[in-house]
Amino acid sequence: MTAVADEERDGVGLSSLDSSLGDGLEVTKRDLVDHFDAVADRIVPLLAGRPLSVKRVRPGQAPFMQRNVSKGAPDWVRTAPMWSEGSHREIHQVLCDDRRTLLWLANQRAVELHVPFFRVGESEPTGLVLDLDPPEGADFSVVVRVARLVRQALEDSGLAGAVKTSGSKGLHIVVPVRGATFEDVAAATRALAARTERLDPDVATTAYLLQDRGGRVFVDSTRSGQGTIVAAYSPRIRPGLPVSFPVGWEDLDDARPGDFTVTTAAELLGDRDPWADVLPAPQALPGDLVGEGHAIPIARVQAMHEGKRRKRAERDAAGQD
Repeated sequence: MTAVADEERDGVGLSSLDSSLGDGLEVTKRDLVDHFDAVADRIVPLLAGRPLSVKRVRPGQAPFMQRNVSKGAPDWVRTAPMWSEGSHREIHQVLCDDRRTLLWLANQRAVELHVPFFRVGESEPTGLVLDLDPPEGADFSVVVRVARLVRQALEDSGLAGAVKTSGSKGLHIVVPVRGATFEDVAAATRALAARTERLDPDVATTAYLLQDRGGRVFVDSTRSGQGTIVAAYSPRIRPGLPVSFPVGWEDLDDARPGDFTVTTAAELLGDRDPWADVLPAPQALPGDLVGEGHAIPIARVQAMHEGKRRKRAERDAAGQD
């Protein structure tokens, strides 16, 4: 049964606008739609040409990630065929190239919009990200402290990046790049994380296994290649719907992730597009950085082998008791 539209914007019928968006989120569906509509001219350029992974909500259900386009999508919704490693088949991911598609996604209760660092039809990655993940219960100030270490590591490497809240508990430092392969960008990201850790190993760590982090901020370098990042201005599925929001380096000390939500972000932005303003131009990666990174094992692979080693050790110890 098709829901009756409450109103129409850009040819998109919008339904159930004044209903709760989802369990425990403390906002209505209208709040989500209005937010995306208000930031459409700023977020669409960040999404255009990039196969979307969206996280959706429905009242009474757990949030779920969706990569394949919804059945019954309008014929004007553009998609791109992509291979899914998880389901071992070709799927069709949405390309959000205009306001109309963005509103359609909002009407689908697509809250989180995640994009890869590549565009369909292009062979080179467009950037890298270091994702700062704080330990449970940590004050946000420790994340800011590590963000400044990342900035120092970038400057020491001849690079520049921009910072935004993740919309959750951490920060993303994004570095636009050019002229590099996916493998070299992944290697450079690992090297930057390692250089950050070396600047202050008491507060920053590259340990992939949670039990090895020792209460330090995890400098996550694993989102390269086919990995995704939540787009700037995208909400996150948390109470009040906080938004991934650009923050100037000089403003980090005063920033808190909860300051930016779907009901406050548009007013805070006004007519500005701070993410476009602070993102540096794409940069070439230094050869020494790439070379250093290729000598660093891939975190997930290393963690898998380490996990197996520890289980064997535990079995051997148990067998000796």
